[in-house]
Amino acid sequence: MMTRVTHLEGHLPADHRLAPHWQFRDLSKIAQQITSYQRDDLWESDTRTLPAPLADLRRRARAFAETHIAPLSAEADLAAHKAPGKPSQAITDMLKTAAREGWLSYFLPSPLGSMKWRRGLYPPVWQSSLVVEEFSRACGGLMLLLSAHHLGCIPLLLSGDIGVVRRFLAPVYRSCHKGDPHLVAFAITEPGAGSDAEDGHGAQDYRPGVVATRCHGGWNLNGRKCFISGGDIARTLTVFAALEGEGMESWTCFYVDAASQGFRVARNEMKMGMRASGASELEFMDVFVPDSHVIGGLRKGWVLNRASLNTSRIPVASMAVGFARAATEQAITFACRYQLGGKPLIQYQDVQQHIVTMLAETRALRSLVWQEARNAWKPRQLNASACKFHATDRAQVVVEMALDLLADQGGLHEQNVEKIFRDVRLTRIFEGTNQINQLSVIEDWQDQLVPLCSQSSTTGIGV
Repeated sequence: MMTRVTHLEGHLPADHRLAPHWQFRDLSKIAQQITSYQRDDLWESDTRTLPAPLADLRRRARAFAETHIAPLSAEADLAAHKAPGKPSQAITDMLKTAAREGWLSYFLPSPLGSMKWRRGLYPPVWQSSLVVEEFSRACGGLMLLLSAHHLGCIPLLLSGDIGVVRRFLAPVYRSCHKGDPHLVAFAITEPGAGSDAEDGHGAQDYRPGVVATRCHGGWNLNGRKCFISGGDIARTLTVFAALEGEGMESWTCFYVDAASQGFRVARNEMKMGMRASGASELEFMDVFVPDSHVIGGLRKGWVLNRASLNTSRIPVASMAVGFARAATEQAITFACRYQLGGKPLIQYQDVQQHIVTMLAETRALRSLVWQEARNAWKPRQLNASACKFHATDRAQVVVEMALDLLADQGGLHEQNVEKIFRDVRLTRIFEGTNQINQLSVIEDWQDQLVPLCSQSSTTGIGV
């Protein structure tokens, strides 16, 4: 017969006279308003601190993730490498459901998008961060499959052109509302340029690989892009290309139809993590793009690209929070079920300390993300980059702590932690490697740093 556990070793039961929980109700009403010994679920407790529209969004995202994403996670990760653009029927069905329920169109309010008007009072970056954490906690690859689409759409929004939104983004969202997912990919990375596409110091000497040549009525694109998330199943793409004979300062954003003659998905990479989402190499051979499909104006691509990254780096940090949270939850479950010396691991205080360190790291990262996201109507590069590199670096530490706790069990796919480890590692690479993001902080900060280099300067600096 299983013995009922009433408390953990080394701790008093909740009804002991030295435990404050049972006495809390006897405090005065005023005292109860300024102190707390609540013992409810941490996730729900955090959710209640959000504005009501965002709390509703977080609960809906969690429900969708648990119902439609988590059940596919292991299957999608272990699936054989398929030809580009050939997702399984289960993933196709999940995408259709996500589209109908508004998870591919929540950056604009209705009737254009699925954002409820009450949520329009809060930055879309914050809304995205809440959704992305829930999705990544369930599965990194399927989260990326859904989230990379929003990155592809961001240049259309940031163009500030109502005509662009009406002609290009509105049809994308309308198609999604009907359950016919129209995904958009964001194409900047080239075989010869990863970081050079995200850092001005490197870009000034880089010779662009995708070039736009003037022709009658528009432009012909030639070259290759690589590691493009969702590029294999995207119907349209925001593609960044230099003008012929010019450098990266001429970068221009073009809205490209994947059905265009001369466009080809050359291959999908065999990836370590987030395997449910394709990382594609794309080929452009005289792909015609009409003048009407230039986004934001000629030679405005570099600033549009950097603004898009500033918008997306905070949600990438929230991916890391989701992974840290998933690893912590897996570690807790394991510690409560796995026996050592005739009792569950959780009964050992060194294991408890290990777990609460993971918990504290995860909650600190969420606090950082929410702090930056709630003020991200106009995301600043310094804030977004610092949030991204710190959250993703520390999240990997949390996942490694889970692996340490599970020991031999940690390497088993059925425990899920080794998958989380493979997934979290990618967050330190895309949206700019963490080293590039560290330098982006300094780039944004140098106007305050340079005066301090003068010995005669009396200027101080605040951090």
